[in-house]
This record gives sequence, structure tokens and C-alpha cells, in this order.
Amino acid sequence: MKAKFLIPLAACLSLVCMTACSSESSTSPTPPTPVNPDSSSSSGDPNPTPTPTPTPSGETLPPSTVSNPALPVALYDIWKTGHVTTLYEEAAKYPVLGKDFSQIFGDYINNGLPVARVIWSSSTDSHCYIDEAQGTNMYKRGCTVSEGVGYGMLISVFREDWETYNGIWNYSKGYRNSKYASGNGLMPWLTNTFSFDIGDQASATDADLDIAASLVIAYYKTGNQEYLADAIKLATAIWDNEVNPANLLIYSGDTPMWKSADPVYNLSYFSPVALRLFAAVDPAHNWTGVLDAMYAYMKMVQDGGTGVFPDWSNTAGVAAKPGNRSADATYWTFNKESVRIPWRIAWDYYWYKDERAAAILNTLQSFIATRSGNDPTKIPLVYYSWNTSVGADLDAPSIPTSWLGAWCMTGIAGATAWLDACLTTFNAAEMKTSSSSYFANILQMMFSQLMNGAYKRPF
Repeated sequence: MKAKFLIPLAACLSLVCMTACSSESSTSPTPPTPVNPDSSSSSGDPNPTPTPTPTPSGETLPPSTVSNPALPVALYDIWKTGHVTTLYEEAAKYPVLGKDFSQIFGDYINNGLPVARVIWSSSTDSHCYIDEAQGTNMYKRGCTVSEGVGYGMLISVFREDWETYNGIWNYSKGYRNSKYASGNGLMPWLTNTFSFDIGDQASATDADLDIAASLVIAYYKTGNQEYLADAIKLATAIWDNEVNPANLLIYSGDTPMWKSADPVYNLSYFSPVALRLFAAVDPAHNWTGVLDAMYAYMKMVQDGGTGVFPDWSNTAGVAAKPGNRSADATYWTFNKESVRIPWRIAWDYYWYKDERAAAILNTLQSFIATRSGNDPTKIPLVYYSWNTSVGADLDAPSIPTSWLGAWCMTGIAGATAWLDACLTTFNAAEMKTSSSSYFANILQMMFSQLMNGAYKRPF
């Protein structure tokens, strides 16, 4: 499939690259007004309703006495340099590939708007190859996953780097509104550079929640109505396609595979803060009901086992294999999916002090304190089993910094000594980037922002 029309991208580079390709991060509290070139994604109303009423901040202090607010700022520059690239940079490096970029992003290019993507790790899937990059570490790094889009938007909104934030947002909008996408308004989970070539149109619910939540936060930080309009639009698509109407639990995606008679759920996709933000801006849907249903389900799963969570579980709260075959050998363990649960629940407790969040975190903290001798420097190298009647613990080759950060956050609801000791070790770790460090670095970045006070509540 070849591009049917070409935008003179080289001409755009001379006009735009000074801004879009800059490594400088804007810290201005008010971003440039985003211009939406796609009328299909505009609300058509300069003052969409409802408009949330800001309330006094519930938490502005760092969560720990040893928090270091300067650290996530320093880590951000390392993370961004290693894992974020712009359309204009890639078009200059790969001009043959770049000819296709106008299929999705032609209007953005013509309007001189930033477009950026978070680079996925090296992949063995030939779909992710950049042929022009053979011989470099970018050869197998042509793909972006939707979770990286959501994480990138959260990371950059809390850094208030609006150039990067708007660039990743435009990347999301470009694909969500593209004629090549599914048409339901959700982000395809796998996309190829800035091309019309969409690797998989299926959605991943955690990404959609994070993208929409970041937009509400951006609205609160800036008052920009366009962020709010897109957040409500995306929240509606999530409600229509990714919420189980029978029990208000969150499906893992929008395809039939996730909507069987006994769906398999992923509790690391549950974002309490996102649901609370949606409830504030989208009263047309019962987001509080989803929040309550998910917390009740989470408690059932935790109470049914050792205290940790499996990566995947069924309606009855029992560990189960996911339909995508991604975790057949690990699904019952606290592993690469559930490692994100402490961050999501700690964020909810930090902002809203929900006692359900506290109970979940304290159970996790008691579990790991027992197994480490209450010493975060001696956490065993283990992927723990949710229930040993389903499967045994699995040995882990190492505990990356991101994993340590997850265990640190279990102390945020009252285990102060644990949090302080663990965060001291976590903050001492370097961020080491490579072509395979996408996931470890992005988790380290988000965990550092939360524990070091960057997650200031903007309302």
C-alpha cells in the first residue's frame, strides 16, 4: 500500500523542526493552544459541558520525608532522550518511510503541530522493522504500543513539558481519528512509527484510561477546553466498548476475545484515579459504579490468595490464562502485568485517601515485609504466586529498579519506615537506557514522579 498523496515534509522541517525537534522541555504552566486539524475529533463547542469546578488540593506535599523532587526532573531528560522521538526527526532520518507519514498526519504537518511517539523496545516482529535503519539500534524499534502513549502523556503532563505532551497527544488523535483505525474512537494498541500501517487495531483498556486521564489533568492544569473535550469523547468510547455492562468491570480491550461469557480481567488496568476524573467531567456515565465494582473485585481477588495479585483473573477472582496467550506460563504470579498495581492504587490513596486503597496496599506491604525481613534491600528475587494451589512461585533473574519501586509504594498508606527506607534505595538507582529498556525505564519514571512529589493534585 503506497501513500496516495505526499506532503512536502522537507519544507515543513525547516519551519517546524526548531520547535518540534528541540530537546528543551517547556515548563510554562500554560501550553500553547492546541489546534485540532481534524474536525471529526472536535466537540464543535468552545465551552463544552460539564465544566469541572476545581476544589482545594487534597495533597501537595511529597509522600515521603526522603522524597527528592529534583530527581524525576533529571530522570525525565534521560527517559525522553532515550525513548521519545518526533515525526520530524524520523522523517529526516528515514525519508522513504517518511513519505507515508502524511497519510495519518498530513494536516498536523501542514499546521506545524508537534507529533511524537514513545518508542517500544526492540521487537522480533518484522512489522516493527525500519528498513532504512538497518545497522542501528532503531532497526527493530519501529513500533509504538498504546500503553506507551498513555504513560508518555502522564509522564509529560506531570513534567509540564507541553511540547512533548501535545506531540504524543496528537499521535494518539491521529490514529484514533484515522480511516485506517477501527472507527470506535479508541487507540490501536500497536502502531508502526508515524505510518498508516497499523499493526493491530484492537485496543488496550489501560492505555485508553491513561490517555483520557492525562487529558483531564491537562485541562485542570491549563483550563484548555480542547483537552477536556477530547477526554470526554474518549471516556465515552471507553464506556461504550471497554466496560462490561453486566457487572461494570473493566474489559481488557474492545475485541470479542475479552468479552466471553467468563472474561479474563487484568487488575493492573484498573486506574481508580482515571475513573474518579471521568466521574467529575462525564456525569452521563456511571463511573463511580465502575470504581466501586472494580475495588470490590480487587478485594475478592486479593482475599482469595496469598495477598499478591495474579497477572490475570476470571470473573470469580481466580487466576486464569488470558486469551491472547501472553502469560500462559506466568498468569498466576505477581509478574509483568500486576507490577503496576501498587502505582495505580498508591496514586489513588495519595490523592483521595480511599480506605479501600489503604487496605490493599497494607496487605501487599505486610506480604513483602514478611518475605524480606522488613528490609527493602533484601527483597527476594521471586515472582510470587497468587495462590500456590494454582502454581508455585517463580524465580526471577533480578529485581529491576521498577520492581523495587512497586514494592516501595506499598508503604504509602502508613508504613512510613518501609517507604522511606525503600525510596532511599530506589532513588539511588541510575536510569540506564537501551533498545530493550522501554518498560523498565517508563515504570521507573512514573514511580519516581509519584514517590518524589511530582504528582501534585491540580484541583
